[in-house]
Amino acid sequence: MKPLEVRLPHGLDQAEVRRRLDRGIERARTEYADKVSAIDAAWESDERLRVDLTVMGMSIAGDIDVLAAELVVRLELPTLAGLFAGRIRSGLEEQLGGLLQAPA
Repeated sequence: MKPLEVRLPHGLDQAEVRRRLDRGIERARTEYADKVSAIDAAWESDERLRVDLTVMGMSIAGDIDVLAAELVVRLELPTLAGLFAGRIRSGLEEQLGGLLQAPA
C-alpha cells in the first residue's frame, strides 16, 4: 500500500463542507459508475468521513478530515494504483477543490 495525502484549503464552515462532500459523493456514484463499482462513505465523527471505494477492481480506503481551514484527504493506494498517484492527486485537487470553491 502507498499512502497519499492531499490538503485543500477552504473558507467554509464545517456544516457546509460536510454538505458539499455528501453531495459530491452522490454525484460521483452516478458520474463514475462505469469506473467505480462501489463508493461507501460514512461520517465517523463531525470532522471525519471514512471512504472505501473499488476502482477497476482495486480497493482504496481513506479518510477525509474537515479542519477549520482545510480538507485533508488520506488514501491508502494499492501498489498498482500507486503508480498513478500523481494523476489521482491532480484529480482530487480538481474535483474536491472545485467542490469547495463553488458558490453555495
